[in-house]
Amino acid sequence: GAGGGAVRCGAVRCGAWGVPADWRRVLSPQFLGRWFTSGLASNSSWFLEKKKVLSMCKSAVAPAADGGLNLTSTFLRKDQCETRTLLLRPAGPPGCYSYTSPRDSTHEVSVAETDYETYALLYTEGVRGPGRDFHMATLYSRTQTPRAEVKEKFTTFAKSLGFTEEGIVFLPKTGEHTNLTGGD
Repeated sequence: GAGGGAVRCGAVRCGAWGVPADWRRVLSPQFLGRWFTSGLASNSSWFLEKKKVLSMCKSAVAPAADGGLNLTSTFLRKDQCETRTLLLRPAGPPGCYSYTSPRDSTHEVSVAETDYETYALLYTEGVRGPGRDFHMATLYSRTQTPRAEVKEKFTTFAKSLGFTEEGIVFLPKTGEHTNLTGGD
């Protein structure tokens, strides 16, 4: 489709996106399944220092018992695959979820836009605890090589949230980083 099927939402803060009523579909099989984290934008100093060594991670979205989502991410850390599962609990308006990080910060995640088949744009912000100042935009892609217009959409989305060019990164496929391949 010519972009007509995208669920579009507009302002920052969970629930301020104005998600249409059919958002319940996010819990249908359409949003579930495998996604790749192919783009990130953040204001954190940790992110700006580490962005050169970050690589794409694979995420699987599955339904959780309470109407929430289980988000299982597999990523490379020091040449080892690590898996982490977050329980995203429904937080008010449809398309909004919250989770508690291991450091006891509460974060809100909102799915700002998705067409279910190729991409999803997510926004995460810290709302309580030590990670209160954390803000991140994420591009989920169904493939490891998102199309140029999807990347463009993500860049526009990230800039609309106040992230700078420097804070936006498209992640290489795992194993394409020179410091992750070869050498022991």
